[in-house]
Amino acid sequence: MRDFARSDDPAVQAQLDRLGALSVPDGRLGLETIRALLARLGDPQDRLPPTFHVAGTNGKGSTCAFLRAMLEADGKRVHVATSPHLVRYNERIRIAGKLIEDAQLAALLEEVLDAGVDLNPSFFEVTIAATFLAFAREPADACVVEVGLGGRFDATNVLRADVLAACGIAALGIDHEQFLLAPEDGVPADPIARIAFEKAGIAKPGVPLVTLSYPEGAALEVERAALAREALLAMRGRAWHSSATEAGLHYADEHGELALPLPALPGAHQAENAALAIAMLRQQDGVTMSRDAMARGLRSATWPARLQRLPATPLTGAREVWVDGGHNPSAGEALARHFAGQRFHLILGMLANKDRRALLDPLAGSIASIIAVPVPGHEHHPAEAFGEEARAADSVADALSALPDDGLPVLIAGSLYLAGDVLRLSGALPD
Repeated sequence: MRDFARSDDPAVQAQLDRLGALSVPDGRLGLETIRALLARLGDPQDRLPPTFHVAGTNGKGSTCAFLRAMLEADGKRVHVATSPHLVRYNERIRIAGKLIEDAQLAALLEEVLDAGVDLNPSFFEVTIAATFLAFAREPADACVVEVGLGGRFDATNVLRADVLAACGIAALGIDHEQFLLAPEDGVPADPIARIAFEKAGIAKPGVPLVTLSYPEGAALEVERAALAREALLAMRGRAWHSSATEAGLHYADEHGELALPLPALPGAHQAENAALAIAMLRQQDGVTMSRDAMARGLRSATWPARLQRLPATPLTGAREVWVDGGHNPSAGEALARHFAGQRFHLILGMLANKDRRALLDPLAGSIASIIAVPVPGHEHHPAEAFGEEARAADSVADALSALPDDGLPVLIAGSLYLAGDVLRLSGALPD
């Protein structure tokens, strides 16, 4: 899997050029390469503070954002690893609350790339090695680490039980089929059960494995993984419960009940992600957390390009414009819940390897018009892939200019790469 990154800093760009030249041999799976690379760097992943490891198809990034916000609201120094980046590669590595500085990033990448020159590591393996090296060198109270792809074979899955405070699994859905549903002996045949099998691969002995509730087949695979790895399974509906109303978020487990405010992040689905983060904090004992800090964190958490309303700029004008990086059916259903009963114009850019109906079908009753745009630097679906009524535009700016002045809101969606480009053009850079 290839990724792309650019930097205005020449020293960083020199290392990003080296990263961009990396390739992964077809069919290579496993953690051997990342483990070998980390061993040459002194195994920094074994020297981290209590770490929260989060997998899932949708919502894992938001769950990480809630974890970070709540921990920081409690006065903790927190390192955070997320992916992909939206505008700058630096977004992937947050050191004690701040994005990694260019000088530190350039030196780290050079050190890791030099150490693994004969190992043929992937873009993500180098990134994770650099991330863990940075985390191990800077004191902190906690780490939050987002799984990149899947779980079982993800480079972050080198984390061992003795540094893990809790593992979490957010919502499950079908995505990255060519990797996560690839034929393999001894794995579940049902697609959603197979996805659960892959995500649950992060379970570790004696570590809480905190999850949402899932369909029967998927839940069974999570249970099997927890049992096989001797993890402490805490599934919603069994070990903990949550519900959201206009009055707030209610959470309950064996330790008691909490009445908390609704999260500030828009979308009904964010209450689930917030509840998962709360459960991960409540089910572990490596890091202390107050109820007030949880409440403050729910209100202060931010997560760019996930139902983010853009500020008024020359790009957007005075229109109500939202941007979301969702691109699979689960994301489409979450967007449909947010825009229920409201019509909007859809500016859509999707990678060619994504399901072209993933957003259209859930949103069908709300779409006033569709304009298809390119995803800069990537192969993408043409306008005709989205139906006869879809029009084409050369850019998001052209698409916005072509819309009627009818007061309807606009949703720009279909790709995190597109969302990142929109944030860059809007000046709404993640910080």
